[in-house]
Amino acid sequence: MSIYFTEEHEMFRASFRDFLQKEVVPHIEKWEKTGTIERFIWKKFGEMGFFGIRYPEAYGGMNLDLFYTVIFLEELQKINSAGFAAAMWAHSYLAMTHLNAEGDDRIKQDYLAPSISGDKIGALCITEPFGGSDVAGMRTIAEKKGDKYIINGSKTFITNGVYADYYVVAAKTNVELGNKGISIFLIDTNLKGVSATKLDKLGWRASDTAEIAFDNVEIPVENLMGEEGKGFPYIMQHFALERLIMAINAHARAEYAINYTIDYMSQREAFGKTINKFQALRHKMVEHATDVEHCKVFNYAAVARLDKGEYVVKEATMAKLKSTKVADETIYSCLQFLGGYGYMEEYPLARLSRDSRLGPIGGGTSEILKEILSKMIIDNQDYKPAVK
Repeated sequence: MSIYFTEEHEMFRASFRDFLQKEVVPHIEKWEKTGTIERFIWKKFGEMGFFGIRYPEAYGGMNLDLFYTVIFLEELQKINSAGFAAAMWAHSYLAMTHLNAEGDDRIKQDYLAPSISGDKIGALCITEPFGGSDVAGMRTIAEKKGDKYIINGSKTFITNGVYADYYVVAAKTNVELGNKGISIFLIDTNLKGVSATKLDKLGWRASDTAEIAFDNVEIPVENLMGEEGKGFPYIMQHFALERLIMAINAHARAEYAINYTIDYMSQREAFGKTINKFQALRHKMVEHATDVEHCKVFNYAAVARLDKGEYVVKEATMAKLKSTKVADETIYSCLQFLGGYGYMEEYPLARLSRDSRLGPIGGGTSEILKEILSKMIIDNQDYKPAVK
C-alpha cells in the first residue's frame, strides 16, 4: 500500500497505536461495562492533535491528507471497542465536519477550535424516530421568530447524544418544501428544553447513543449554519465521507478478526494437529482474507479520489455496502472457528460480532444504499455535488 502511505503516515500510525495502547486500552473494559467514556480521554486526544487531523491550522488543526484519517479509523478498530471508536470519529468526522464546512468564523472559533482541542464534544443529529434513513422525512421544525429560531422535535440513535456540549441539528424551516426546506443549526446542549435519553444497545456498548428531544428550544439566528434551506444538500455533501468511514471501519475490524483467528488456529489443537492444518478451515479463511483485501483496496482508491476533491458518492456507497457485508460474514466465520470460546465474553469475537452488526444499519441501511445505487446504475441518475 505504499502508493497511499508514506513514511510519515507510518510514523503517525505507530505513534497513534502506541497512544491507544497506553491511554485507551487499559480503560476499555470499564467503559464497555459502564457505557460511559470518561471525559479525560477526549482532552488527551485533543492534546495529541488527533481531532485536528483534517482541519485548518487556523483553528488548531493539522490540515493533513485523508490517509491520516484512514489510519486513525483503522487503528481505533483494532482495540476492539467499536463503541469507543464511534464516539471519537462521530465527534471528529460527523459533527466537526459540519462546523468546518458550514460554520462561520464565530462558530469555528467558539466550537470547532475547542472541539479540536478536546474541550468540547459534538454530536450530529439527523436521524429521527419515525424517519430512520429517510432524511427528507424529518419532522423536527425550526420556526423563525424575530432574532431567534424555536426548535421542536426529536432525534434518535445519536452518538455522543448525552456526552455532547453541542449538537449540529437538521430541522425543517419550511415544511411545504420537503427536503428543500431543511436547514442546519448549532444548539448548545445546556439550553432549556433540550433533553437526552440514553439508549440501551446490543453492541457499541462503550458509546453513548441517545434519543434527543427539543421542546421550544430558543437559539439565536446566528446559530443557523450556512444558508437557510440548504441543509439537505449540506448533509448529502458529507455522506460520501461518512460512508467511506463506515467502510474503512468494516475492513479494519474484519482484518483484526482474521489476524486474531489465524493466531488462535495456529495454537488450538484437535485430533493431533493445530486446526490451521484442516483444509476446510484454511480455505474458508483465505476466502475471507481475499474478500477483505478486495474491500480494502477499493476503499483506499475511493479515499484517494475523495482526497483530490472528486465526488465519489457512488464509490463510497458501494464501499459501505460491500465492506460491512464482508465484515459481518468474516467475523461470523471467525467466531465459529473459535468454537465455544468464540461465544465467551473473555474472547474478542463475541464483542466484535455484536459491534460489527451495526455496520449494515448505521449511516444508511444496506437496503437504502442498494436503492441509491439502483438509481445510479440502472436508472442512469447522475448525482452532482450538492454544494460547490
